[in-house]
Amino acid sequence: MIFLYGLTVLAGIANAIQPGQNATLSKSLGLPITAGLITLLISSSLLLAGGLALGKLEVPTGQQLSAVPWWAWFGGFFSVLLILAQLYASPSIGAASFLGIIVTVGVVCSIGLDHFGWVGFPVHPASIWRMAGAVLMIAGVALVALF
Repeated sequence: MIFLYGLTVLAGIANAIQPGQNATLSKSLGLPITAGLITLLISSSLLLAGGLALGKLEVPTGQQLSAVPWWAWFGGFFSVLLILAQLYASPSIGAASFLGIIVTVGVVCSIGLDHFGWVGFPVHPASIWRMAGAVLMIAGVALVALF
């Protein structure tokens, strides 16, 4: 379990660094969509290499493909939205505001996802404490963005 928390911490660090990297790639090339495609190609190549190296890469069967809920296929769409936001919004609003908004909106949205058990998450009720935490996060992001 500690490995999963460590992986999550590393993902948080990456989440703070990646918008600047992607925006710089975009600015240096002068081609934002090409920069986004390069980012996704590098990600895909690393997943391919890692999957092959670990022996975890397999072609799904027809039965496995048909068992996937319709909404689960749209994860790549949301990855593109995140990369586009990194390319266009993060350079203008700054790293702290960008990441603060991304994380806070994610937490607020996640409280709803947990409460209703949507998109595969187990039900975790939206208690007053969870909602108070979300309100505090919103206030915190407002302070970061304003000052």
